[in-house]
Amino acid sequence: MADAKRRFEAVVERVGKGVAVDLPFDPDEAWGAKPRHPVAGTIDVHRVRAVLDGDDAAARRRLTLGAAWQRDCGLELGAKVTVVLWPEGPQRDDLAPDLAAALDASPAAGAFFDGLAQFYRKGYLTWIDGTKKRPDVRAERIATVVALLEKGVKQRPKT
Repeated sequence: MADAKRRFEAVVERVGKGVAVDLPFDPDEAWGAKPRHPVAGTIDVHRVRAVLDGDDAAARRRLTLGAAWQRDCGLELGAKVTVVLWPEGPQRDDLAPDLAAALDASPAAGAFFDGLAQFYRKGYLTWIDGTKKRPDVRAERIATVVALLEKGVKQRPKT
């Protein structure tokens, strides 16, 4: 995912009580099909973190932010802004080969992992990587993680 950043110009629009900018690209095509896309980036000079999700393709192609974000950043409705977005946190391309293979072997676990927020993905990866000197434990933890992800469990086990 070497070319993960997407830079574009957009107009700030009112959506409910918040604001939004339309994306000129499909996140599934740009970053791979996922149930949701946690993203980070900037709108002009203001940092942003959000999730692109929705029940239809149109909803997933819009970055929606709350009224407080707009107020704190001082963006005016109708303003033309420069947006830079990228997938947040560790992505599949960043994973160790053994974990990537395990997620590839279980499409349900892989899809759930891909849709998790950065916090949860990092939690799982830290727990697995804590076994560098014990490869037998690493394999067990990877199997445990895949089973938990298949069940839709967001957080790693507490040990």
